[in-house]
Amino acid sequence: MVYDCIIVGGGIAGLQAAIQLGRYSKHHILVIDAGYGRSTLCREYHNLLGHPEGISGEELRRRGRRQAESFGVQFARDLIQMAEKREDLFCLEGKNGRTYTSKTLLLATGVLDRFPELPGLVPTLGISVYVCPDCDGYEVQGRKTIVMGAGETGANMAMILADRTQDLTYINHEQRPISERLQILMKKKGVKYGEGIIKQVNQAHDGQISSIVMNDGRQFEAERGFIAFGGNEVHSELAEQLGVKVSANRHVEADPRSRKTNVEGLWVAGDVGVHAEQVTVAMGEGSIAAIWIHKALSPCYNQLNEGDDENDS
Repeated sequence: MVYDCIIVGGGIAGLQAAIQLGRYSKHHILVIDAGYGRSTLCREYHNLLGHPEGISGEELRRRGRRQAESFGVQFARDLIQMAEKREDLFCLEGKNGRTYTSKTLLLATGVLDRFPELPGLVPTLGISVYVCPDCDGYEVQGRKTIVMGAGETGANMAMILADRTQDLTYINHEQRPISERLQILMKKKGVKYGEGIIKQVNQAHDGQISSIVMNDGRQFEAERGFIAFGGNEVHSELAEQLGVKVSANRHVEADPRSRKTNVEGLWVAGDVGVHAEQVTVAMGEGSIAAIWIHKALSPCYNQLNEGDDENDS
């Protein structure tokens, strides 16, 4: 079967795009999802309109999928490993050997944060340990906070958070070097500093961090935490295979108005693109990309815009 659009990635951007496209009620849409990503790790999003009590990434995905399916959107569980464009069609190959074909393609493959396998860490993510200071810096306001990180990436995170709390400790888990300048700045800001391998993250209850324990037996109490290890995995491999422009940090470049890439018929949305990595931004980009995909698939828009390139950018 040739789909009108395939969306690779069933996270927040991909699901929002699927809902938008599904509501046009005229396109055959398939979402291909590997089932694991940044949103599956977040136990609670706190900065979403309408969810002041917080909502988990898994629950948001479940609701989004049900909503998309109610409009006829189809889903497949697979990991796409190969992508190419043959004339006017996109041909994808999954890990299980299945192939998929579509007229248009939306890549919403996301980013995965790098962090070590520390016992007790994952159950705290999004509840009391965070990744994004713009999303969740508010949560550490006036709280005893520990930044777990690597070298200057963690030091920079500590500096960003230092205005939020005066009880801040940075533990350089990977013991990577930090410039003398950053060390001086952290000291001036009152950031406490330690080096050493973290053994485990302890919880008081229900995902609430209480302390971290070091391999050498040291223990640091905490009410909140942040991770900042750097080297996050940007899932732009498929875009590169298709000849899409990719920035130096491996994020995919796209037109800011339409989210269309330099490859005809291919759009990008969410954290894999060049943008602020927030769930609210991902939702907006998913909707924008879907609107322009609908226009590309609709003969009436093509006839109206024929010969008018300015309306297509």
